[in-house]
Amino acid sequence: MKVLRNLLLLTACMLIGVAIAFYFRPQPVEQRIALGEKIGGDFELNSQQGPLKLEDYRGKVVLFFIGYASCPDVCPTALAVASQGVKKLSAGDQNNVQGIFMSVDPERDTLEKLSKYAGFFHPNFQGATADRATIDKVVKQYGAFYRKVEMKDSAMGYAIDHSSRIYLIDQTGQIAKVLPHAMSPDQLATELKNLL
Repeated sequence: MKVLRNLLLLTACMLIGVAIAFYFRPQPVEQRIALGEKIGGDFELNSQQGPLKLEDYRGKVVLFFIGYASCPDVCPTALAVASQGVKKLSAGDQNNVQGIFMSVDPERDTLEKLSKYAGFFHPNFQGATADRATIDKVVKQYGAFYRKVEMKDSAMGYAIDHSSRIYLIDQTGQIAKVLPHAMSPDQLATELKNLL
């Protein structure tokens, strides 16, 4: 009887723990937007060309990415898809699209490295980063996340687990849509044309 009571008590505690974790879990950014929560906003980062402010791109549609240059799959996939999507636009429309790739790995991602990395995918894509406090502020603003994952048996030393979204920011600086990183170039081109 005593064992049964202890098992029931342990089960009840586990259920309460699961319920608390479920209640306090981070809400998906799309759901937060749908509920009217303010996501996004202006920021200032550092780039090889100098300070990079979102407000400097008013009048353009901005594709905003959060990641890091050593990312093995998500970041290059997102940037390649975005590049192909932008290239489907007319030359005039391409001039009205700006890509910003913010690195959450400033220890490894120098401004020169980020400039080359982002520019490799499209000449309108710019790489930038900042100090840790600014990075954390922007990540929180955009409902994103990242965390460092130690890799003791790897030459890289660590990787960074991070959210994989493309933020589509309209000409007024407001988030128009949050897109999955693996959408097709045609889908992205359509979304861009709808805003241009």
